[in-house]
Amino acid sequence: MANNEMFNLLKIGLTEGEAKVYLALSELGSSTVGPIVKKSKVAYSNIYDILNRLIEKGIVSFIIKNKTKYFQAASPSNLIQYLDKKQEEIIQEKEALEKILPELEKLQEAKSKQEAEVFVGKKGLRTAYEKLVHNISKDDEVLFFYIHNERYADESNLFYNSIIELNKKAKNRGICNKEYKTSWFAKKPNYLTMKFTDSPLPGNIDIVRDKVLFTCWGESIFSVLIHSKSLAESLRNYFNEMWKIAKK
Repeated sequence: MANNEMFNLLKIGLTEGEAKVYLALSELGSSTVGPIVKKSKVAYSNIYDILNRLIEKGIVSFIIKNKTKYFQAASPSNLIQYLDKKQEEIIQEKEALEKILPELEKLQEAKSKQEAEVFVGKKGLRTAYEKLVHNISKDDEVLFFYIHNERYADESNLFYNSIIELNKKAKNRGICNKEYKTSWFAKKPNYLTMKFTDSPLPGNIDIVRDKVLFTCWGESIFSVLIHSKSLAESLRNYFNEMWKIAKK
């Protein structure tokens, strides 16, 4: 499946499974479940749940022939209707949040600030990044170490492509292992300045102001966001020393 189509569907709010199934149906036309599973490479145990969610969103429909369900992707114009509905819901949710925001802020101020927070899964990781770059400006700098591993390369590339808008306001510099040079995301023209090294890297780490985010990619994704000026400063100094010897 074309990467660009996948990225755009993820950006409008579809999950990875929903995007894969919608693209598979767009190519297959009217189809039973079997070919959809084979084309989308989504687990059979998840396919009905995904199809039902797409039907609820109005971007997949079905008919019954000889007691068998045939699914098909709705017209791409239905995606606009889906976004319009989603936008209305977001506006309503934002209005509700704005009403209770002052009280929530008072509650948070009354509690001592946590030194570390743990996040699980890709949704959790996105939340961690949102907190990491909260109120970031063009005067800030995002530094990161990244270790490319083929076992999770596709998943991590899709994820990092989906959060580009979060920190593109600031300057971004990264040091990666040399294997990452072959990755399509590393080759993609973007806002990142990267260098590469054969030297061992301390892990997948992002540093912004007084915050440090450690990320572990694998079968289960988890991340730890630490608020520590001394740790951030120490890793920032280490990064800058490595930056001097790393190569483009």
